[in-house]
Amino acid sequence: MKAQRKIDVYALTWRLPIILWQLLFFVGPVVFMIVISFFVVKNYRMTEAFEFVNWERMLTRGYFWDSYWYTLFIASLSATIAMIVAFPASWALAFRASETQRRWAVFLLIIPFFTSYLVRTFSWYVILAESGVLNAILGYVGLGPFKMLNTHFGTIIGYLTLTLPLAVILQTITMANIDKTLIEAARNLGCKPLATIWRVVLPLSKTGFIVAALFCFILAFGDFVAPFYLGGSQEPTLPILILDTTKSGQQWPRAAVVAIMMMATLFTIAFTAIVLAYRKPKGTNA
Repeated sequence: MKAQRKIDVYALTWRLPIILWQLLFFVGPVVFMIVISFFVVKNYRMTEAFEFVNWERMLTRGYFWDSYWYTLFIASLSATIAMIVAFPASWALAFRASETQRRWAVFLLIIPFFTSYLVRTFSWYVILAESGVLNAILGYVGLGPFKMLNTHFGTIIGYLTLTLPLAVILQTITMANIDKTLIEAARNLGCKPLATIWRVVLPLSKTGFIVAALFCFILAFGDFVAPFYLGGSQEPTLPILILDTTKSGQQWPRAAVVAIMMMATLFTIAFTAIVLAYRKPKGTNA
């Protein structure tokens, strides 16, 4: 018992910094945000109270639910597009490239994260503007000009700027760890390439793919830059709604309600995704 107690104290000692970090920078701010969601604003000043007026105000307004469902939809759409677009590149890196080529490719995919996401987003202005690079190229073949800024398309492009490199990296790492003999066995048994991907590669990559899609969704769902600067806030997402709410009479408690709803949604989707990612197929031993 004494030895077991010493081991527990030793383990707790090493876990303590992580526990304190989570308490100070995650649990504490979340609790604070929940508390201020019950405050009221009078004469542009927050007053301590315990009233549900902010929750009633936000959850009974159509504009909140319009923003909520739009944010959920466009984040899901961008995550799906990122996963689909990333797959061919990830496949080539995992099964066609050498180990050295794969390392360099992953390194080059990480480099964009060294620069500010805001700077990368603003660079799309030059490309997507009506007199920009993309419309100039399309003009040579008699197409355009097309309006791409301040549209849903612009928002998706911004989201992909943020999520696509991450999707390629995670998919590549996942598929590179697949036992290649299983793919060779499927081909020897007459399995066609698409069938091999569907029946062998995707089931073996399920966990990594779901985690990659989850990360893409989380980043897009909480992103403010792309829908604001490239989407033009045509349909405000929840992050933009938070900004607008704080500007409207300093309504921080109502903004806290929106933020709590965002976090509740992300927690629900994240836990569901993790359960699906690590759930074992029926008939397998625990």
